[in-house]
Amino acid sequence: MSLTNPKSITTKTGDQGMTRLFSGEQVLKTSLRIDAYGDVDEATSILGIARHHVRSEENQTLILFVQKSLSRICAELATTEEKLSRLKARVDQPFLNELEVRRERLESQVTIPNGFIVPAGSLAAAHLDHARTVVRRAERKVVQLLQAKEITNGLTLVWLNRLSDLLYLLARHEEGKPIYVKDDAT
Repeated sequence: MSLTNPKSITTKTGDQGMTRLFSGEQVLKTSLRIDAYGDVDEATSILGIARHHVRSEENQTLILFVQKSLSRICAELATTEEKLSRLKARVDQPFLNELEVRRERLESQVTIPNGFIVPAGSLAAAHLDHARTVVRRAERKVVQLLQAKEITNGLTLVWLNRLSDLLYLLARHEEGKPIYVKDDAT
């Protein structure tokens, strides 16, 4: 007897190395588009861990805002240009402005380290730095997608770039006093 759930997440297309974009097209799992939004998804998950460990409710709220916003980035990366009009919301200037306001507010509260730092002043800061590096990886893939003209919305790249700045600031805010890398070679 087979117990088949009509709403199962198992499609079995992945068994052959294929998946579907949000817009419905079937593509290989090795597609750069899949790779890019996979990195964004990974960053979202890491941010969930960070949100659990941050000290302040204000930072928890900011991280939740970022996590929810990243779903818009994923949706746009997972939708072909021809079907972008189907999305409820796109990465646009007001969306970027909202992130910028939050980044600027946080930046006014953080003393920017003067030099390279060693991540891990706290567990939350370490997870925020980890998420930042994953976002930077996603940025590089978005650059490739833009160069290949698979996507055309350059604001997606700008948004991710600003996000990595915000995550750096959040990590510094959480860790308190940074540990600096000392260049003993000079």
